[in-house]
Amino acid sequence: MSKIVLKLDRMMVERKISLNELAERVGISNVNLSKIKNNKVSAIRFSTLCAICDVLDCEPGDILQIEK
Repeated sequence: MSKIVLKLDRMMVERKISLNELAERVGISNVNLSKIKNNKVSAIRFSTLCAICDVLDCEPGDILQIEK
């Protein structure tokens, strides 16, 4: 069965942004962002995804990937 995984860690390295800075700029806790970054979540709000993409200047497809 396929699943969607987040490649947020890769994008953060490319954009040279720390977990703390991204969490602050997105407006979520470090703990919640860490769970997102490490694929420890089963869902993500569109508003959170949009805020992450705004800060990282990317599209959702840049950080979402389907794994078979």
